[in-house]
Parts: sequence; C-alpha cells; structure tokens
Amino acid sequence: MNLNLSADDVLTTTRAVRKRLDFDRPVEREVVEECLQIALQAPTGSNSQGWQWVFVTDPAKKQALADIYRGNFAEYAKVAQSNQYQEGDMRHAQSAKITESAIYLVENFHRAPVIMVPCITGKLDRAQTMQAASAWGSLLPAVWSFMLAARERSLGTAWTTIHLMMGGEEKAAEILGIPFDSVTQAGLFPIAYTIGTDFKPAKRLPLDPIVHWDTW
Repeated sequence: MNLNLSADDVLTTTRAVRKRLDFDRPVEREVVEECLQIALQAPTGSNSQGWQWVFVTDPAKKQALADIYRGNFAEYAKVAQSNQYQEGDMRHAQSAKITESAIYLVENFHRAPVIMVPCITGKLDRAQTMQAASAWGSLLPAVWSFMLAARERSLGTAWTTIHLMMGGEEKAAEILGIPFDSVTQAGLFPIAYTIGTDFKPAKRLPLDPIVHWDTW
C-alpha cells in the first residue's frame, strides 16, 4: 500500500524500525524489487553501478545470519554501555528506549520476512580515504533511497552493521555465496511491513553545535 507521502514526509519519518516490524505478514518480491528499481536511480560514482543486492528469504539462511548478529551484538553491547551520553544530553534520555528496541531486533531478526545485504564491488578495509569515500558514495545513497521507497510502501527497515564485526562479514559471505575477497557488505537490513504507519520526525540535536560556516 502506497502512503502518498510528500517528499519531506518520507525524508523526515523514515525511521530505523525494529519493534514495529510485522514479522507475520509476508512481503511480496515484486514490492521489494519495485523499491530497488527506484533505489537504482541514486547517483553512483563515475556511473560505476558497482552495487550488488542480496535478498534472503530462506529460513535457514535467515537464522544463520541472525545468529551471527546475535553473537556480535553481545560483544558490541559491552562497549556501547561504556560510551553512554551524559545526563542532560537529549541522547541520554533516548538511550534506554533505543537499547530495548535493539535487543528486540536481536531476538527476532530471523523472523523478518526478507533480509537485505547491499554490497559494493571492492574491498575497503585498507582503502585510502578517497577510495573508500568514493566507493561508499556509490552505494549508500541507493541504500537510503531503498529505505525511503520502502517507507512509502508501508515497509519498515533498519540499517544494522553489527554482523560485520569479528569475522561476521566473512561468515555471512560464506552463507550467501558472496565473493568475500572482492566484495564488501554494507549492512544487514530486516524488511517487513510495519505495524501502523504513523511514524514521526525524531528528536535531533540543534544546528548550533554541528554546523560550521567557512571554518570549524
């Protein structure tokens, strides 16, 4: 179902959806591919179009990817707990809710009707800044466009990268047949219809501490 949102509405209400993913409702392949057709209109450096897209619906493979995510999350959470924001920072007030939401996704990732793994040709772990920026700039706009198109079609997504830690990217590559030596994964995305569609703009920091004109 298309929501007929304005461009500004889509841009300001596309959230990382976790607890409001409807794991029991199937997601049609044609809807996913419609979102992807839109996403592929995003800019890509030198018109390289070096992206590759893996969509996973096989229950065993989804479970295997979720297991990687779960194991890595346990380690990530230890570090995240030591980097909490100070009281008075608006992000401190939001952290407990976000943590609860993240844990919910860990426990239910395997239930997502579709899991997406966007990839870019090339290995970026030792790339120089320009090379890495160029490669990511040729993929991430399309990934975000996919998320926006999904939102317009009543689908929810969440951009996660935790599975890439501690050898998880190589394990995922083996599960999915991705050429690990020549292709880099950008994340692991659950895709599902949302429970309700009434998402709102998130609270963000004001411009003053983050905007610089002419000098830092």
